[in-house]
Amino acid sequence: MNEDFTHTVLGKTGLKVHRLGLSATYRPGRKTIYKALDMGLNYFFCYGFDTHMTKVLRDVFKTKRDKYVVATGAYNLLVGHPNLRRTLEKRLRQLGTDYIDIFQFLGVTQEKHLTEHIFEEFEKFKQEGKIRFTGLSTHHRKLAGRLAAEDKMDMLMIRYNAAHRGAEEDIFPYIKEHNTGLVSYTATRWRYLIHKQRGWPKNRPIPNAGMAYRFVLSNPHVHVCLTAPSNIKQLKENVAALEAGPLNDDEMKLIKDYGDLIHSKKKWFM
Repeated sequence: MNEDFTHTVLGKTGLKVHRLGLSATYRPGRKTIYKALDMGLNYFFCYGFDTHMTKVLRDVFKTKRDKYVVATGAYNLLVGHPNLRRTLEKRLRQLGTDYIDIFQFLGVTQEKHLTEHIFEEFEKFKQEGKIRFTGLSTHHRKLAGRLAAEDKMDMLMIRYNAAHRGAEEDIFPYIKEHNTGLVSYTATRWRYLIHKQRGWPKNRPIPNAGMAYRFVLSNPHVHVCLTAPSNIKQLKENVAALEAGPLNDDEMKLIKDYGDLIHSKKKWFM
């Protein structure tokens, strides 16, 4: 594989990572997680209910903790205040580890949800050695760009795909100054980008999942792109696609045109 395309350093964290990160959102089974380890993936994002992943990581952490990067976090509550410490302690127990590499505040929809208390708690966790780096996930692109410009978080997790390219203006220009780590998700736009859409010319091919991931990773601002396969077959296909490297001009035009078609429909999107 092209080492420059498939591996990188996650911004200011200094963590060496495979650029395809793994999520177990679609419960792919423990064998798939173990296969990902065998294939060299080392960045893992999980929630507490992702037991397929947490149980595998708990197993491998017994002897190879320093070889893998785990990212998790506490979800933003629309009502009330999230208990960051309770969530952190629970993840530490679930994963059988003394520390979390990247602990995130997840699902921030409004700037007012990101209170000073959040930053204070994160700093305490760092001082205690229970987390190494801080992060935040949000669809609020302007907020993400401002946090990067102000060096407020070690990494950001944002939506980016061929149908939603707003990060290119609102976020990417601001991450270089402080070398903010950037992880993206929804590369296939919940599979819309790889399914036939009404209005697409019959003589033009439809992008596949590998092309969707390569689109994201062709942008040098993105350090890691998350993939959430349902099984080993999908995992193998997604990893193998990276062997082709960045998209060429024709491929880039194809998937951008397809993304524009999808975006023009303005259908609801998480």
